Amino acid sequence: MSMRLYVGNLSYSVTSQTLESLFSEFGHVRDATVVQDRQTGRSKGFGFVEMSDRSQAQAAIEALNLKEVEGRCLTVNEARPREERGGRSYGGGGRGGYAGRRY
Repeated sequence: MSMRLYVGNLSYSVTSQTLESLFSEFGHVRDATVVQDRQTGRSKGFGFVEMSDRSQAQAAIEALNLKEVEGRCLTVNEARPREERGGRSYGGGGRGGYAGRRY
């Protein structure tokens, strides 16, 4: 059974390929992705790695959590399920966000 890992505190120069290479020492990597800002395309400093085998993923966590990579200590743990976000609400009380103002 596969396991998805969160990898945080990445150097901005780390790419998805670098991440895959780093984790492949511990087993088969199904997917490795560095999350990027939509507007700038720059790394947000974290990513996700999906490994095919839970025991290999656990070995990667033990070996890489708090390990220094490109000058930064990584945070590696099991990824939590993504939370549902629902619709966006901007508040404002139905008056365009200007509730309580006098004109």
